[in-house]
This record gives sequence, structure tokens and C-alpha cells, in this order.
Amino acid sequence: MPRYTVHVRGEWLAVPCQDGKLTVGWLGREAVRRYMKNKPDNGGFASVDEVRFLVRRCKGLGLLDNEDLLEVALEDNEFVEVVIEGDVMSPDFIPSQPEGVFLYSKYREPERYIALDGDSLSTEDLVNLGKGRYKIKLTSTAEKKVQQSREVIDSIIKEQTVVYGITTGFGKFARTVIPVHKLQELQVNLVRSHSSGVGKPLSPERCRMLLALRINVLAKGYSGISLETLKQVIEVFNASCLSYVPEKGTVGASGDLAPLSHLALGLIGEGKMWSPKSGWADAKYVLEAHGLKPVVLKPKEGLALINGTQMITSLGCEAVERAIAIARQADIVAALTLEVLKGTTKAFDTDIHAVRPHRGQIEVAFRFRSLLDSDHHPSEIAESHRFCDRVQDAYTLRCCPQVHGVVNDTIAFVKDIITTELNSATDNPMVFASRGETISGGNFHGEYPAKALDYLAIGVHELAAISERRIERLCNPSLSELPAFLVAEGGLNSGFMIAHCTAAALVSENKALCHPSSVDSLSTSAATEDHVSMGGWAARKALRVIEHVEQVLAIELLAACQGIEFLRPLKTTTPLEKVYDLVRSVVRPWIKDRFMAPDIEAAHRLLLEQKVWEVAAPYIEKYRMEHIPESRPLSPTAFSLELLRKNSATIPESDDL
Repeated sequence: MPRYTVHVRGEWLAVPCQDGKLTVGWLGREAVRRYMKNKPDNGGFASVDEVRFLVRRCKGLGLLDNEDLLEVALEDNEFVEVVIEGDVMSPDFIPSQPEGVFLYSKYREPERYIALDGDSLSTEDLVNLGKGRYKIKLTSTAEKKVQQSREVIDSIIKEQTVVYGITTGFGKFARTVIPVHKLQELQVNLVRSHSSGVGKPLSPERCRMLLALRINVLAKGYSGISLETLKQVIEVFNASCLSYVPEKGTVGASGDLAPLSHLALGLIGEGKMWSPKSGWADAKYVLEAHGLKPVVLKPKEGLALINGTQMITSLGCEAVERAIAIARQADIVAALTLEVLKGTTKAFDTDIHAVRPHRGQIEVAFRFRSLLDSDHHPSEIAESHRFCDRVQDAYTLRCCPQVHGVVNDTIAFVKDIITTELNSATDNPMVFASRGETISGGNFHGEYPAKALDYLAIGVHELAAISERRIERLCNPSLSELPAFLVAEGGLNSGFMIAHCTAAALVSENKALCHPSSVDSLSTSAATEDHVSMGGWAARKALRVIEHVEQVLAIELLAACQGIEFLRPLKTTTPLEKVYDLVRSVVRPWIKDRFMAPDIEAAHRLLLEQKVWEVAAPYIEKYRMEHIPESRPLSPTAFSLELLRKNSATIPESDDL
């Protein structure tokens, strides 16, 4: 018999339906009737017949026609909301709808698995888990380690040993011993009380990353969680049932307590959850709709779920991967700008960078040569000014290897720290099965990822700072020899005038966001937690800085392509023409002023999806193979080795692709 979960004025009602020929309007009236029945004053209505309402899906918020048959309009156990005429559209029902939720209407349950062992998760793996590309399973070794650590906890309970967080209270209450018959209640109370975050919820993608990372840490076997409970948590992840996790509230020691508590709250069937099937709804209904039962916490398991740096680290993973993507595409965008501004490639000469051999600098200079080398890729634009009297270019063009290079080195440093953190046990107390004991320590402290992500923000910001100056050169006719603001009939048209202002605004905002959050600390928990990392804010603002960098470079990409329009019929190098063609596949040239924001967003999307890198990478790698002797490594840097491993594009045989 079909059943529907219906939301009416803040309450969830399960409404069975014996006849599929009944209508959406019937479902709405029946839900209102049940709602009124539960209210002493009938909810303020005299009868069901006087109530006027609309019915909409929880997923996607699409309105339904009251005359449609239920068997046609809805799936079994679908989640819907009845909106009563005159009511506000239930802002507490869908609290801050996840950004980009429309993308999840296309969600498809993955078929492939990643086996977690707590020791080998990469930043790329976690981002892919966040995107819903894999399910999770445990390795047999991980299962054995989890079981062994749980045996230690069971022994502590049986022997009634006093151990922090297992048979005592938490923080300031560490010396308060809890009776055995209240140990399960202790864990539930911990999760409930610590679920005190505020702000917008994490997007489904970020929440999925957070849950996957916590599973990986639990799989290490130092947390004391039971294998039964861990497998329940994995089932929840694989069903994409995701808790409502506010983004604010962690000070990054003792771990990310507030966000991880919200994560655990959904697992025990309380608070709200989201799934592609239900949208936002009460956690118990979301779990039930997927055939899952709420987790019943055993002693130590509440603490095992919430004690660690996984909020900082999971957001840090996304930040690192996006930083890698935008850094390598920044080289391509800058090379295109250099061509438009008729710059010289002499500053990228191999010998210059060999005598200052920073790895990132060498790699960036190499990429510029691979895109601009006139012997390899003839450029009509470059040929047009070969005999000009210009000796050298402005720093924003000439010093790209030095400026972009240190960004690459910064990212590599931060990625190393974040990768270590991904596969670290961050609980307290730690359970050492080999020693048959628990030890209290401080692995939950988020100073490592906090400091690293502050550094990442400072490093990656420079890509936007130098890009904005290149945009200025493109738009300023006294510097570019192009029409003012890259548009014909200047005055009538304003062209890129305010797009450049947007870039300047984003760079200025980044300057404030780059102030390190980890230099701050406030004592909490009655001075028992008297030094904290503030890593949650470090991670969130690093992501915001990186997004601004992407947007500034999107504007530069559009400006450079627009500049090429005024140099036609001359052509640039083959790889840069491919980049131009890519941009023109989503954004047409500016003949006169038009609504510009959608074009900036389209270019930003190209960078997010790494399309610019995809079209240029085959040429970069072909050049690498032709210019590095076989007796030497293919790349002088770790970046290039990683690039080769990740690049699956076909290497072109010639410029005639």
C-alpha cells in the first residue's frame, strides 16, 4: 500500500493511501485532517473543507496539480508539503536550501565502491566521494582493527574502569563518573547538546565529504566504535542520507564538535536530513524512506562520531583540489593575455629559471613556453610585433613564473598536510587495541590543517591579485593598444568597465579574508580547552578566497578572448586558439553592451569543470615529451608527475587536431 510523508505547518505526517486512483487534492485534505486532529483547537480551522492549500514536492519544490492522480504524480513514499493559503512558505521546513540543489535532481546512485582502510584516502578520492561517484565499503583489515578496538571498550565497561568520555562526563565534567546504566544516555546527550551550530547547512556534496571522512577515520580502528554501528553509518552514506550540518560553530579543538554532532544527530534519527529522494525532512522519515534504522549509540560511540578535525579537513580537501585546478588554468589564461597584449616570451627562457630553481617557478615557465613557443606553435599575433622596440613587459606578464610558481609550491605543501590529516586518528581518548588500553591526548587539535589552510588562502589569492592587474592592462587603451574597455563605440558602450570593477572588488575582499584565522584563540569549556585553532573559519574562508580567484580569472579569460576580436584576422598559437574556441562555445563576442553576469558565470563554470585545462593539456604534454630527454624524468616537479598521471586526454600528433 503506497504511503506518503507529508509536511504541514512544521509537522510530518505519514499518510497511507489504499487507492492509487485518489488525487493529490485528496492527499492534501487527508494530511490537513490528520494535522487538525492532533491539535486541541483544530489548528485554528472549523473544518477541513474551509482550508485552501497547495501541494508541492519537497524535492525541487515543484507544485502539483490537485486533480492529478497520486499513482501518476508521485512515487511511493515520496515527501510532499502542504502549503496552507496565507501561510509563509515554511521557511523552517527547508532551512537554507542547499546551493545548487537543482543539480541533485540528476543524482544517480553510484555503482562503484571505494574501499576505506583509514590509511590511504587521497584528496581526489574524498572530492569524488563528495560528488556521489562512489559508495563506501571497508577493507577486511579495517574491519578487524575496528572489532579489536571495540573489545577494549567492552572490557572497560565490564570492569567499570573510569575512563574519560566512556564512563565519565566531558570537558569540565571529566571527573564526574557516570553510572553504568546511564552510559548510553550519556552518549545521546552528548550528541544532542553539542548540536549547537548556526548558519547555512553544508551542501549535500560537502556533507557527503564530511561523512565519508569520518568513516575513514573510524576505519583506522582507534575510535572504539563497534563494527555494527560503523556499518550502519556506511549504509547511511551509501543511501546519500545526509544530516543538516550548520557551517558555523566549530573552534577547531576539541575537534569540530558542533558540526560533527549535527552529523551524528541525523544518524540517530533526530534533527533533519536530506536525500535526493526526500529533500529536507525529519531524519527519522528520511532514514525510514530508505529502509534504514536510526543508530542506537553504545558507550563511547557518540564521542567516536564527533571527536576530530573532519570538518576542517574535508573542506580543506575541496579547497586544495580547486586550488590545483585554478592554478594550472591561471597559467593558460595569463598566456592568452600576454598574446593579446603582444608580450614577449623571452622572460620564460629555460636558463633564467634554471638559475633560480624553485620547482613551481620552473613548471610555470615551462607551461608558458609550451603554449607560446613560436617554433612549436606559430603565432600570427606574435609575428606581427616580432621586430618592435619593446625590450621587456610589465611584471604582471614577465613575472608570472615567479608569482604563479610560489602558488604551486604553496598548494603542494598544503596538500601534503591535508593528505596526512585525512588518514590520521583524531579522537580522544585513543583506543590502542595492541596495548589493551585507552590514552588521552590532543590529536583532535586542528592547528595543522588550520595553519595550512590560512597559508593556502594567502598563496592562492595572489593569482587573483596579479590577474586583476592584467585585466586593467587589457581594458586600458594606453597600455593595451586596444579599444577602451574592449568594446566598439566606447561611450555608447561601456564594455568591460564594470567587469574590471568586479574583479577589483573581489581582490579587495580577499585581502581581508586572507587574515589568518589561526592566529586567534579563545579559551572554551571553562578553560579546559584553553587553546583552539579556529580551523573551521580557516577552511571556509579559504574556499571563499579560491572562489573569488576563479571568478577574477574568469573575467580575465573573457577579456583576453574579447581582445583577440580586435586583433583578427591574426591568429594566436594553436593551443590558445583552442582555448578561444572553447570560450566562444559558451560566450559570444561583445559587439555591443549586454547583460554580462551570465557570461562571467559561464566562464567560471569552464574553469570549475577544468575545461580550459582539458583543451590545453595535450599540447603541454606533447611539448614536454619533445623537450625533455628520455634519460631524465618527464617532469622536474611533483606537479608535472601528478599532471601526467591525472591527464587522460589524447596527446595530439600535430597541431592539426
